[in-house]
Amino acid sequence: MNLAQALRLPPASSVAFVGAGGKSTALFQLARELNPPVIITATTHLGAWQIPLADKHIVANLPAPLATLEHNWGGVMLVTGEIKDNKTEPINGKTLSWLREVCENNSFPLLIEADGSRQKPLKAPAKHEPPIPEFVDLVVQVAGLTGLGKPLKDGIVHRYKIFGNLVGFKMGETITPEALTRVLTHPKGGLKNIPAAARHVALLNQAETPELQAQANTIAKKLLPVYHSVIVASLKNEQIHAVHEPIAGIILAAGDSTRFGQPKQLLNWCGEPFVRAVAKSALEAGLSPVIVVTGSHASEVASALDKLPVQIVRNEAWQSGQATSIRAGLGSLRRSAPSSPFSVGKWGRSGGGIFLLADQPQVTPTILHALVEKHASTLAPIVAPMVLDQRANPVLFDRVTFPDLMKLEGDVGGRGIFSKHKVSYLPWHDDAMLLDVDTPEHYQRLKDLLE
Repeated sequence: MNLAQALRLPPASSVAFVGAGGKSTALFQLARELNPPVIITATTHLGAWQIPLADKHIVANLPAPLATLEHNWGGVMLVTGEIKDNKTEPINGKTLSWLREVCENNSFPLLIEADGSRQKPLKAPAKHEPPIPEFVDLVVQVAGLTGLGKPLKDGIVHRYKIFGNLVGFKMGETITPEALTRVLTHPKGGLKNIPAAARHVALLNQAETPELQAQANTIAKKLLPVYHSVIVASLKNEQIHAVHEPIAGIILAAGDSTRFGQPKQLLNWCGEPFVRAVAKSALEAGLSPVIVVTGSHASEVASALDKLPVQIVRNEAWQSGQATSIRAGLGSLRRSAPSSPFSVGKWGRSGGGIFLLADQPQVTPTILHALVEKHASTLAPIVAPMVLDQRANPVLFDRVTFPDLMKLEGDVGGRGIFSKHKVSYLPWHDDAMLLDVDTPEHYQRLKDLLE
């Protein structure tokens, strides 16, 4: 997985990089991953040392001189203002607008460095920062993890006084993961000047050690409510360790349990209905949102979920097969998308979804966590448990598979698209995962697990 994949970057995107701890590295690394031509520019100063990172450097105060190059673009092109005191000047608004138009007309990516940090791992923005163009599609907030555990001072944090004021720290206090989280989620910190229509991704860079990776993963969970995704990386090693995104839990609970003879969703498991046990496991695992698709016995199933923070969707076409419940669950996810301030297309902020069966209450938060972690480290289209050389449920589907899932018909589940997408298997050593309840005998076998 490279940075472009981790960012889920559509072609010809406009991307602004802000923050500290690897902006320039991220920007030029991304440029090399994309198909050239790629145009790089800056709304702030760049160090002259960055110029050789591009294939071509163009100094332009006005669009007119650039017009002569309009049919001769190629490679990674850096467009800046004049060089003064070993720094490039930012380009002006007219030149930026012209570059944007050129990129849109030619389907070029436009990458913009929109912040300065004087090569320090962390920073907080001053009143005039960051100068993010309103038209960008994506803002990448970079933070250098090597600043953790260090004292709050000028050599570690750019604008250290502002950083301290945002978190209530005095000079010299140790910078903790909690302090960094507060700055990154502060309206005057990491959320400052983000255009309303732009995606917002946190890039936690410099995760060179297992300890820093663990700290980054903890920070990521606290950032997800306000960021579309959180990337944990070591860009100097060109490594993406994880891409954390919200993962939905979709519980299929619409069947009429004809073979069993009574509603399986309501059978007892440790003193509560099956469907409630499954929903609680999904919630405990941090899946969000948790959607329960009902059909037969809809009112009783809804009652069994009383006071749980889940979305209940009634599938009126449940008799037509499982595919209708899959479409109903994803449809609910799509309908909830506009309410998100960082919505991404028709699926909102969800990076994927785990489909759970209402007749498998033995599925634990542990396996759900493991599926999410496997997906975060690979962004595999499909992640499925493998138990005793058999594929088991539940299965995680990345958002790239959602359009194909929406095309399923009849009594076909997610396995109907396995031939279209690569499946990553997660070895698991709990054969209880292979059990589901179709008959009273199956139910007894499941209950025997508790003894």
